[in-house]
Amino acid sequence: MRAAREVPSGKKLSAIHVGRTGEVAGGMTQVLNAYSKWPFEAFEVSILRSRDGSSGPRAVRLFINAFFSLLGFKKNNGLVVVVHLSQGGSFIREGILLRLAHLRGFATVAHLHGSSFIDFARKHARLVKGVLDSADLILALSDETIEACAELTTTPVVYMPNAVEPGDERAKENLIVFGGAVSRRKGVDTLIEAWSSLSEETKEGWTLKIVGPVTDQALDLRRLPGLDFTGSMNHDELLHLLDRSQIAVLPSRDEALPIFLLEAMVRRNCVISTRVGGIPELLRDGTVGLLIDANDSVQLGHALTRALSSHELRSDLSARARLAVDDEYSSRVVIPRLEHAWKSVLQL
Repeated sequence: MRAAREVPSGKKLSAIHVGRTGEVAGGMTQVLNAYSKWPFEAFEVSILRSRDGSSGPRAVRLFINAFFSLLGFKKNNGLVVVVHLSQGGSFIREGILLRLAHLRGFATVAHLHGSSFIDFARKHARLVKGVLDSADLILALSDETIEACAELTTTPVVYMPNAVEPGDERAKENLIVFGGAVSRRKGVDTLIEAWSSLSEETKEGWTLKIVGPVTDQALDLRRLPGLDFTGSMNHDELLHLLDRSQIAVLPSRDEALPIFLLEAMVRRNCVISTRVGGIPELLRDGTVGLLIDANDSVQLGHALTRALSSHELRSDLSARARLAVDDEYSSRVVIPRLEHAWKSVLQL
């Protein structure tokens, strides 16, 4: 247990967040981008960029800059270093920075993201334990992740959901939106198969927009009636699209707690997604959205047919979704929880 810290009265605390920022696809990036804009009451929040989606020499430079920045920070009783990690190379890279912050004596928080973190942790238990043992507190997106961490480390783990802010009220159009990496992991192949199975009568007047970078070149991106591959959009453009759409679909094979669904729900979309990761909890076991099994185009086709065919169903589920997000995932609710967690490692 760290010794209690004294902070001068009236002075704001500091939270330095280490991770990926910029106009890059991925929930972790959007979380950090949001933190840099939100009005935290007790903390001054800053971002130490360790990566930005680039590769090669630029990626190496960003990591080295982050490493030496951490070396240069002065010790401060009111400073907490929050390192955002997912899996694979991210966990190794940001894990090194977490261990450095710990060795320098800073209060540290490991904020876990990543759809495949649990599998990664079980395959690389020794590595993951060594990194997580360097944290004073771990923040996780799902009960499954909490259980996986508890198998490896004695560091306290608490649930901390991602959060969103309300969208703009706009007239809704006959749009269905998928947002994310265009890949098998995100279930784009299942979505294309399901869309092709729908009758022309069912999807008449509707457009399915698949938004995101193509990361799986083996996908059969068939051009079908009513299907529009838009490619990548910047984040604000995607949010404006969700302001206008009625249905959001994410048939992923694995996820943690996808920001895309939260952003769709707060913008009154009827959501269709899979029983993976934290999604069943987010959709309250199907009471605020339609849940299907992963890798099942037949179930997805039935869910799309239900949503397209019933204005009442779309209205009911979109209203329930908005209320669910407001209750648990709005920035208004999550910001105080974040600040409480960050304060807890300072032992104030």
